Amino acid sequence: MLEPDPKVVREVLTRYASLRIAQAERERPATARELADVSYTLCVMMATTSIHDAVAKADALLLAKGRTAVAEAAEAEGEKDLPLAV
Repeated sequence: MLEPDPKVVREVLTRYASLRIAQAERERPATARELADVSYTLCVMMATTSIHDAVAKADALLLAKGRTAVAEAAEAEGEKDLPLAV
């Protein structure tokens, strides 16, 4: 299965959250239609039929990509074997 671009996933997920907030503040037919479109897009991108599953998979994808980016940056800096201070 193809994996969606994390940047695009982040944009769609951000748009979804913004529309949910806007709809909660004031229900409008135009916002509801756009929210339905963005929800459908997110479901297709994440290969799910449920928006809840799509959001969870999108979050997991972004979290995994973030961890990979941090590890790659640390390795490039020569910090591969250094412990992390918590």
